[in-house]
Amino acid sequence: MTNAVKKLDVGTLIACCLAVAAAQLCITVPSPINGEIQTAFGASGSQVAWVTSAFILPTAILELNFGVVGDLFGRKRLLVLGGFVLALGELLNATSQNITMLWAGQALAGVGAAALFPSSLAVIAAATPDQKDRAKAVSTWALSISLASAVGPLSSGVLATVADFRWAFVPPVVLGIAVGIAGWALVTDSRAPEGRALDWPGQITVAVGLTALLWGIIEGGDRGWSSPSIVFALVLAAVALVGFVVAEKRAESPMFNLDLLRIPSFAAAAVVALTGMFGFIGTAYVVSIRLGAVMHLSALRAGMPFVILQLIPLLLAPVLSRMLTRVEPRWLLMGGLLPMAAGQFWIAALPITTTSLAAFIGPVLLLGVGFICVVSSLTSAAVNAVPIEMTGMASGATSLVREFGQGLGPAVISTVAMSAASSALVGKLSGADAGMEAAAGPLAVVNAGSDSARAAAQDALAHGMSLGVVICGCASLLGAVVTLLLVRRNTARVAVGAPVPVASA
Repeated sequence: MTNAVKKLDVGTLIACCLAVAAAQLCITVPSPINGEIQTAFGASGSQVAWVTSAFILPTAILELNFGVVGDLFGRKRLLVLGGFVLALGELLNATSQNITMLWAGQALAGVGAAALFPSSLAVIAAATPDQKDRAKAVSTWALSISLASAVGPLSSGVLATVADFRWAFVPPVVLGIAVGIAGWALVTDSRAPEGRALDWPGQITVAVGLTALLWGIIEGGDRGWSSPSIVFALVLAAVALVGFVVAEKRAESPMFNLDLLRIPSFAAAAVVALTGMFGFIGTAYVVSIRLGAVMHLSALRAGMPFVILQLIPLLLAPVLSRMLTRVEPRWLLMGGLLPMAAGQFWIAALPITTTSLAAFIGPVLLLGVGFICVVSSLTSAAVNAVPIEMTGMASGATSLVREFGQGLGPAVISTVAMSAASSALVGKLSGADAGMEAAAGPLAVVNAGSDSARAAAQDALAHGMSLGVVICGCASLLGAVVTLLLVRRNTARVAVGAPVPVASA
């Protein structure tokens, strides 16, 4: 029996907004302190890339099924549990003594975030049957994400500048505990178990497939692409993802209905979610590494571009809310992806010695405007393309692909940048410097090598990082081309499983 409440009370709204703010804050906290993490733990580029990916990966692969868990067993329980699990993971981060402990904390916090994102939104949706009330509540929920995105890098940069970088993870600990308490005390519970069932084969195969794929990509640059462990991981990823397709075709209640991919606009939105977020987060990773680990700016100074980047969505939110009702998602996506590409190519052209905030304002503004246009219209483009009864699944699937793109960005770009930098250093280092590069990569040399080796490593990293950001820009352009060719306004929604035209009408 569905237990949806008739009206959204203030306490429930506050608790849900706090929950999604805590989850989003955790995504942005590491950006300004990647340099401190690299220095403190002597981490390689791939190891630093795992700091972001370890959080995003469990969030992406668990979010769809956690939505079902909330429907079956109660969203309030999931909200409370998610808050405490997130706090526990961030506590591990705040007390981490090595990079492995930090990865474990990030992964645990990512599990908590995977529970918070769908449960907080589902609670709001269940409590607002009126469409206008729901729109206002969801806008407030989305505003919380924007606020957290802006506060995260600022608090992280300030705390890491005045104290040890681990203090940057203390506010998320406090927020996670607050979410658990507020969820237990304030939230009006709801559930919708009718027709819902956990898809274990689908969940297991997609988890194994995406984890193996990401691990193979991140570690391939360090271990070598012909390494038996890398080959095994990539083969396992391919087998598991094929298994996911088979499992979803056979499931009575699949976590993802594969027939949705036959709708061109939805398939295009999925491609844009992957390429757009890949390029955006990949660029952010490069900026954080070049300002922190290479140019050795303080965490506060390294974090300022991210503060500006995240403030833009907050400032543009009122305008975009009106544009979403008046402009086709196709044109909003194009209007976001093209500025993103321009900002990425601009950053790729900046000399690596550029540390002035003023030099980054132009490309960061383009990235910020592009990002909010893409994110705000992406779900609309996906959801509007599918039958009404499949909108929840379409939204969840788009979130999964979007978040996996965020995890893939640092993984691929780190591998490309560090591999290109290592290749550029061949024959330029000798003795202890060459041994250091072989053992820990060019980032170690630029931090602890001799003066001549540091200069050579800096030039090599400039080449590698520029190449990485160019790839990000090309990914954004690919998303723009796919949008132009396939995304269309739907005047009528087709039934899943029915014949689908070449382009959705």
